[in-house]
Amino acid sequence: MAAPPGANTAGVSRYFTGALFLGPAFVLLIVWMVYPAVYTVVRSFFGRNGYLGAWVGFANYQHLFTTSTLLRAIENNAIWVAVVPALVTAIGLIFAVLTERVGWAVAFKTVVFLPMAVSAFATGVTWRILYQQDPNLGAINALGRSVHSVFATPGVLQNALPSSTALKAKGGTVVLTTPLKPGSVALLGLTGIAPDAVPKGAKQAVKAQSKPGDITGTVWRDFKPGGGKPGVVESQEVGLPGVTIELRDASGKTVKTTKSGDDGTFDFTQVPSGTYQAAIGKQTFAKPFGGYSWLGPKLITPSLLIAYIWIWAGFAMVVIGAGLAAMPRDVLEAARTDGGTEWQVFRRVTVPLLAPVLSVVFITMIINVLKVFDLVIALAPESTQANANVIALAMWRTAFGGENDFGTGSAIAVFLFLLVIPVLALNIRRFKRDV
Repeated sequence: MAAPPGANTAGVSRYFTGALFLGPAFVLLIVWMVYPAVYTVVRSFFGRNGYLGAWVGFANYQHLFTTSTLLRAIENNAIWVAVVPALVTAIGLIFAVLTERVGWAVAFKTVVFLPMAVSAFATGVTWRILYQQDPNLGAINALGRSVHSVFATPGVLQNALPSSTALKAKGGTVVLTTPLKPGSVALLGLTGIAPDAVPKGAKQAVKAQSKPGDITGTVWRDFKPGGGKPGVVESQEVGLPGVTIELRDASGKTVKTTKSGDDGTFDFTQVPSGTYQAAIGKQTFAKPFGGYSWLGPKLITPSLLIAYIWIWAGFAMVVIGAGLAAMPRDVLEAARTDGGTEWQVFRRVTVPLLAPVLSVVFITMIINVLKVFDLVIALAPESTQANANVIALAMWRTAFGGENDFGTGSAIAVFLFLLVIPVLALNIRRFKRDV
């Protein structure tokens, strides 16, 4: 039977229309995706200058697994993959469940999801300010100082030093090496104290008087304008009030403590016979909370993980919340009717039904952390970027960040691509199974 007139023309027109719409996208895909990928793979077998260099075969890949800097990047990425996807998925699940039980769920979701609206680079700059070690600058360490001050009070003389050879700094304290007996006078002169660091209420220092059966003494700022004699209480030298003084027996055990008065004098009354030492307690020299070095070599990776989880927790909450909203409620009610507790319903009903959604979040996060870059370069200072190094950052630093080794940089890019392929394949397989 002959085809109706115009049928061939309609078919050609349909294919032409499809090609017209798909053509530009296909060209862009070739130009921006396929060609760069093939070019990078080929260039990874050449030297530092790419095609202009010599053919080196797999030497760049061997260099990838033998250089400490690149090995650190691989190790850090392994930590990211092991920690971030699981925590983001778990936190998102908790947030999604909780938002169904509060009346201000919309406001909570908005606040938690808000970091997703900000670029990771801007987030890195923000968290870098929060992580500043100085509690006067970094909000996190300012909070730590508030908590620390509840349990520990800074000393009244944080930077003081012994003023004479009779005093010796030992174990955070200052000890008078001269043996003392009842009736002795202990002179504890300190220096290195700025005028504004002298405790409030300080008066002219007074040399303590000897008392039978007591051990008395004076602790003072041993500095006289215009010159003076170390170890001697003189005019224009002030006593140091509020200083904790310890009296130690021959074994070094503290048997009595007291605090100095406004003129620096103190008195241990009714001291049994024996030999003693006087010491200024370590709490007198206790430093204020100086903050943790969140951006230092030891804590930079955990700091990055916290910031990254903060960004993506909102994404996980929204996706899991959508899956939770689509969940059949009769199944949950049936489980509760059968006597299941909220925890049992959550663990044995809610989580299994959300398994497909949880896998979407988990796999997405694996892909994201494998190629994390902008947050690291924005948050980690230059001095600790080597400690926080990840594969994507190592690729950029090797190829464009000053080393200009395009061969090794291309090899790192190919290695990263190979790491992502299995995860992408798993994701595609899951999509086909769901369809």
